[in-house]
Amino acid sequence: MAVKILSVDDEVDLELLLTQHFRRKIKKGEYDFLFAHNGLEALQVMLKNPDIDIVLSDINMHEMDGLKLLAKINELRNPALKCIMVSAYGDLDNIRQAMNSGAFDFATKPIDLDDLDKTIEKAIEQINFVRSSQREHKQLVDIQNDLSVAREIQHAILPHSFKLNMKAGDNVDIHGSMEAAKDVGGDFYDFFAIDENRFGFTMADVSGKGIPAAIFMAVSRTMIKANGVHGIDPAECMRTVNNLLCEESLNDLFVTVFYGIYDLATGHIEFTNAGHNPPYILRADGSVELVKSKVNLVLGAMEGIPYSNESMDLAPGDALVTFTDGVTEAEDITHNQFGDDRLVNVLKDQKGSGSQQIVAAIKQSVKEFTGEAEQSDDITQLVIKRLK
Repeated sequence: MAVKILSVDDEVDLELLLTQHFRRKIKKGEYDFLFAHNGLEALQVMLKNPDIDIVLSDINMHEMDGLKLLAKINELRNPALKCIMVSAYGDLDNIRQAMNSGAFDFATKPIDLDDLDKTIEKAIEQINFVRSSQREHKQLVDIQNDLSVAREIQHAILPHSFKLNMKAGDNVDIHGSMEAAKDVGGDFYDFFAIDENRFGFTMADVSGKGIPAAIFMAVSRTMIKANGVHGIDPAECMRTVNNLLCEESLNDLFVTVFYGIYDLATGHIEFTNAGHNPPYILRADGSVELVKSKVNLVLGAMEGIPYSNESMDLAPGDALVTFTDGVTEAEDITHNQFGDDRLVNVLKDQKGSGSQQIVAAIKQSVKEFTGEAEQSDDITQLVIKRLK
């Protein structure tokens, strides 16, 4: 596109000089000259042509001089619009005032057109730089807006109501939390009804961060739930989902999963651990036990892998505490990790607490430990406490 240059000067002869000197660039479509004879005319021309790039203005004019015009142009707050001021050689005070008021450069009369050509080229370089920066800024703003929307969508698909709409739903107390390290994360938790007596639950952590991990998280969650609601055993569910994810997996993404099926009548849990952190059980008497199990391969890494079923039982008052490594691997400013020992100590202090209180206590302890250190990983928890 042609660079639009507005020449503002009460000397009509200047129009002929400019069009003659720049005739080749005008003919090639590189420059497009517009003309006005004072500041008021210039403002009218600018109103009709908001895409003007450069204003070449005399300082001394009737009706509205160049300094007043410059002040009006400054009010537009357009950093890509450059003003080159023109005045008599000895008019240094006005030239200095113009430069202090934001003029890009100046020229003196009689105008050296070759020198003006270089000044215009220099102004064009600055204009291109400013516009490139503006485009990059807009792209960053658009990306940030998209990330904010993605964050809202991601949080919307996680359970926010922790009441089970099941016949024996009052037999358990459930609470979960996910805090992404970036705008969006790869961790997720979920639980869903299978039949009148059983519900499935998931704690998972996708490798990587940001948008790719968030998309893979949404796909993984959907696949686990879509297969889990049919009541197939955890190992079969993980095997099926793993094969599906291997078909769709991009950029070497995978997901660690702890998936279980809870029986509301008995507190019995069948589960499969697909490469995830083993959870803890906070017993009713305040003791804490690590859930030892076979650690199967993560989902999405290799197709056709078998997975194994295991089981455990919660007695009334016991709580199963599942979490991602963002909890135990949270670091302080000296890169010390929160660790399993601190987590166990927090749990021991939560004897008799409800699931929401347990989640809050862990979050607070991690926050106090990390202090001013930047959160490096998503922090996610799901606690299931048997009441009856």
